[in-house]
Amino acid sequence: MSVRRATAVWCGLLLAAAAHAEVAVTDDAGSRVALPAPAQRIVSLAPHVTELLFAAGADEQIVGAVEYSDYPPAARAIPRVGGYGAIDLEAILALNPDLVVGWASGNDPNGLRRLKQLGLAVFASEPHKLVDIASIIERLALLAGTQAAGSRAAEDFRARLASIVSRYAGRDEVSVFYTIWNRPLMTVNDMHLISDVIRTCGGRNVFGDLRALAPTVSEEEVVRLDPEAIVASGMGETRPDWLDDWKRWPALTAVRRGNLYFIPPDLIQRPTPRVLEGAERMCAALEDARRKR
Repeated sequence: MSVRRATAVWCGLLLAAAAHAEVAVTDDAGSRVALPAPAQRIVSLAPHVTELLFAAGADEQIVGAVEYSDYPPAARAIPRVGGYGAIDLEAILALNPDLVVGWASGNDPNGLRRLKQLGLAVFASEPHKLVDIASIIERLALLAGTQAAGSRAAEDFRARLASIVSRYAGRDEVSVFYTIWNRPLMTVNDMHLISDVIRTCGGRNVFGDLRALAPTVSEEEVVRLDPEAIVASGMGETRPDWLDDWKRWPALTAVRRGNLYFIPPDLIQRPTPRVLEGAERMCAALEDARRKR
C-alpha cells in the first residue's frame, strides 16, 4: 500500500471514529446530556427549539416537533408530537429519537421527567440572556454533529449582538413595562430573556424584581410604577387592540407621551437568532421615547 493510500485510509478511520465517538454537553438546567454518537433522530418540544436546531444545521435530523413550529417554513412539514404544554409521549416514542430537546420552563416537567425515565436523552433549553442563545446553538450542533454550521451561526449571532450593544451603550435609562398578554395582565421579571433585551437597549423593566419568571400584575401596579414606555407583543403579527386600553390612564407617562409600542411576538418571545430583530425594534422604540422627553 502506498503512503498516500495509507494516509487516506487512516484519515478515513479517524473520521469514522469521530462520527461514532461520545458527545456530551451540559444543558441549561445543569444536567449532563451524553450521546454515544451524534444524534440522527431529534425531537423538538418547543417552537423556539425547532428554530435553534435549524440554526445549528441539524434540520435534517429533526423527526418530530410540537405545534407552532413554523419557522423557517420548512419546519411546518415536520410531524407533530403535541403542543409544548401537552406533549404526546406515545408519538415521541414511536419516532425512536436519540435526542429530545425541551423547554425547561415551558414544557410539562412531568413529561420531561417521564421521557428521561424511559431512557431518552433530554436536553433542556432555557436561555436567560441573549449571549446564551449562541451557546445553545453550539451545544445543539455538537450533539447533532453539525459543529461547522453551528459555529458559523453562533459567531454571526455574537457579532450582530455586539453591534447592538455597542450602538446603545450609555443611553439614558428608560423605564419599561413589557406586557405578554392583557387578560390576565402578564409581564416578565429580570430573569427572563426579554428583560435582557430591554437592558441591552438601555431600558429598565419596572417589574424586574418580581420572583416569578412571567408574573401576573394589576393595572393599578402599572399606574403606580408609571413606566415611560409600554411595549406589548400579544399573539399575532399585528398590533393588539388592547394596547390602546392604556389610554384610559391619560396621566401615565407612557400614554401622555405616546409611548405605546408593539413588537411581533415571534421576534421577542422566541429565544432564537430572530430575537435580535426584536431587539432592534425594542431599541428603536426606546430611542423614540428618549426623543419625546
